[in-house]
Amino acid sequence: MFDSLPPRPRRIGARLADVPAISLSPAFAPSDWALLGVVVISWGASFLLIDVAVEHLRPALVALLRLAFGTGTLALVPAARRGVPRTAWPAIATLGVVWMAVPFVLFPFAEQRISSSLAGMLNAAAPLFTALVAALVSRRLPDHRHRTGLVVGLIGVTVVCSPSLAGAQATLLGVGLVLLATLLYGIAFNLAPALQQQHGALPVIWRAQLTALALTAPVGLASIPGSRLAGSSVLAVAALGFIGTALAFVAFTTLSGRVGSTRAAVTVYFCPAVAILLGWLAHGEPIADRIDLRDRARRVRGVPHEPRRDETESGRPAARAPPAASSPAGRRTR
Repeated sequence: MFDSLPPRPRRIGARLADVPAISLSPAFAPSDWALLGVVVISWGASFLLIDVAVEHLRPALVALLRLAFGTGTLALVPAARRGVPRTAWPAIATLGVVWMAVPFVLFPFAEQRISSSLAGMLNAAAPLFTALVAALVSRRLPDHRHRTGLVVGLIGVTVVCSPSLAGAQATLLGVGLVLLATLLYGIAFNLAPALQQQHGALPVIWRAQLTALALTAPVGLASIPGSRLAGSSVLAVAALGFIGTALAFVAFTTLSGRVGSTRAAVTVYFCPAVAILLGWLAHGEPIADRIDLRDRARRVRGVPHEPRRDETESGRPAARAPPAASSPAGRRTR
């Protein structure tokens, strides 16, 4: 992987404001590691929280409520409301679209079709897309060492995807939605650092979330009739907003401004481990089952298998299985 950000204005979906060349830290300081830990734990937990939320809420409503809780939290911080020049709004709005509005809808839709663990593992492709976008924007190819890293990353994503690619159409759709979201993350991770350094992390993130909130409001409100406001799902989406959308995004943007987009994006490599661990703790499933890609692919495809003693016939732990009538139509079976 490599760190390369252009010092001049660039266009990605909108005209961006002039930004100065950013000054990067040569290595991670202790405070940088602390920021990394906050991001890893918060985003690693997001996959499980989304999985719980879509048990009763439609994907678009999950995105809308997540953004509502996130923007509401940041609005309480005076620094987030600090003004930014109007010339910066196109870039901030673009950030809101590619980092929040679209991916926040894609992930819940995907997790109706694939497991939260698989979604977390596929999300590890974000650093790969970040490096590719940085290379395109800077018009400079990485050196041999960095090209090797990109190839290794691509092979890793292929290994993760290959079991599901042999599955049903629904599984293919779920994998494709996650990969599209991670591609958008790659664009966002290159936009965020310069904006954060020029205008501050809190003002940028809050305004980007307001943009995403406005864009998702129509589809989110329209999905209310097909949703059920169960306590578990509401609590899950509230945690997504407070922690995964407010706290984690500010921490990541701050880290990106200090160490560069590509180095900051490696936080995503650690998120699958958190997702797998929390899935084991919440579902009572052995970690070995989560690591075994063939077993997970079989469950995603809905192929019958002998349930464990702590599972129901659907393949989910008995303690967590919701009533059949409470799940929205189209909910996957594991």
